Amino acid sequence: MRILRFLAFAALVTALAGGAFVLARRPGRVAYVGATVLTMDAQDRTVSAVGTDGDRIAVAGSDDEVRQWAARSGARVVELPGRAVIPGFIDAHGHFPGEGLFAVRADLRSPPVGEVRALDDVVARLREQAERTATGEWVVGIGFDDTLVAEQRHLSRADLDRVSTSQPVLAMHVSGHLASVNGAALDVLGYHRDTADPSGGRIRRDPASGEPDGVLEESALDPLKPLVLNPGLREAVAIARAASALYVARGVTTAQDGHATLAHMRGLAWLSRLGVIPLRLVLWPEQPAAEALLRGDASFASWDDRWVRLGAAKLVADGSIQGYTAYLTQPYTVPPGDDPSFRGYPRISKDVLRDTILRLHAAGWQVAVHGNGDASIDDILDGFEAAQRAVPRADARHVIVHAQTARDDQLDRMAALGIVPSFFVLHTYYWGDRHRERFLGPERAARISPTASAAARGIRFTLHADSPVVPMEPLRIVWSAVNRRTTSGEVLGQGERIGVRQALRAVTIDAAWQHFQEDDRGSIEPGKLADLVVLDRSPETDPTTIDRIRVLATVIGGREVYTAAQ
Repeated sequence: MRILRFLAFAALVTALAGGAFVLARRPGRVAYVGATVLTMDAQDRTVSAVGTDGDRIAVAGSDDEVRQWAARSGARVVELPGRAVIPGFIDAHGHFPGEGLFAVRADLRSPPVGEVRALDDVVARLREQAERTATGEWVVGIGFDDTLVAEQRHLSRADLDRVSTSQPVLAMHVSGHLASVNGAALDVLGYHRDTADPSGGRIRRDPASGEPDGVLEESALDPLKPLVLNPGLREAVAIARAASALYVARGVTTAQDGHATLAHMRGLAWLSRLGVIPLRLVLWPEQPAAEALLRGDASFASWDDRWVRLGAAKLVADGSIQGYTAYLTQPYTVPPGDDPSFRGYPRISKDVLRDTILRLHAAGWQVAVHGNGDASIDDILDGFEAAQRAVPRADARHVIVHAQTARDDQLDRMAALGIVPSFFVLHTYYWGDRHRERFLGPERAARISPTASAAARGIRFTLHADSPVVPMEPLRIVWSAVNRRTTSGEVLGQGERIGVRQALRAVTIDAAWQHFQEDDRGSIEPGKLADLVVLDRSPETDPTTIDRIRVLATVIGGREVYTAAQ
């Protein structure tokens, strides 16, 4: 009966996905020769050829060595003169399949990613979405950035009432830490003048009437999750397929959902098992899911750890710098209101954060905590230090996600505690100019994502895109870490630039290490998974144009899952 249910579900999903469910066949043997192969192994070798046998790497070395192996084994030979081969990119932190949401929700992104330039553009796109949305259902758009529209402000309930006064309307901020809703949505949420702000969040108010103005911050968004962020089966398949197509086209072989509910984890595992998602996945359960797993109130089992792995427990200590919800020790340069001392606020109190970290750490979990502001990073480090003092653990590899404004003294503590900072270095490109002019000022802005300072202390760090906050583009991540140019073309923090090879390691072998997966992926070595990317040229050829390199092919487990159009 159980297998019949599985086959029926498989048939339904694959029918929705538009493909046939076929049991996987063993991939063959392939020799890639004549290339620049950046292995990312412990010796950081550069060779010219690599051979794969089934889902594993069989050999990596000179053209002669690999051609001889190919002749002995009957491998197909692929000539790659002038091309480069690197390990598949590994997502250190993101929200897969979030980028697929743009296939089914209104796209509210502004340049350089999207086309929205004014609030009227947002209203128009949401009206189009409303026409495609059933009566009574939520009208949802994502990716809005108040700092990139002409009006330089958030959407208000009045703006969104222009979309509809009867249907609830939601416009998610690009950071994921704020949202704007219309009057109908406020009624559904039960947010009115007398509604108190939730702990760790804020319902913004009209200063004259005291009524909610439509803008919600941090935990005030939590009631929205069960209402609008749980797609049905057909929509979930469409989102997963769209995200998968984007990821493999950019060379990603291991993706991550860095704040997953139990339902999302189970759904992604099923879609992986059925072949709808061709990527490997690392799933970080959000705090309620991790606590339920820890108590034994819930369970999660992967169908194959090579494809779906349960990773760190994810906590969120503060918010977003560009949303003014990151928690800083010094005030924002241009505050969001009339208070010149405003420096954001914590999403979790220091005591609760410390106790939660200790509980998870003592149970043997890896713990990853979102922290953008340096005051929040202080609280996180205090929590990690207290946990290690109470229950010493070697090689816990706890992670501070983003670590955007980490100071030198905090990097020293990370080095001493063995903490892994995962830097959202693309902030230098997408928001660098505004960090310098508005949020942090020149001195602090030049220090965001302090990769060179971390490297000088021997800290092993990773780099990420936090997709769908920005597109998952690993080569742009590398380019940004190496060049640190803003969208205006200025260099932000010259002293924090790092070399190409180190940036590449941060999105391959070091990301694998962060996930405790360095033994089977992240570098090109015999015995490891055959997860490879073929590029049109080596990133070391011209570091200033790394973001323009083309991915020619993506190989996962020895199978070519993406080939660029010629």
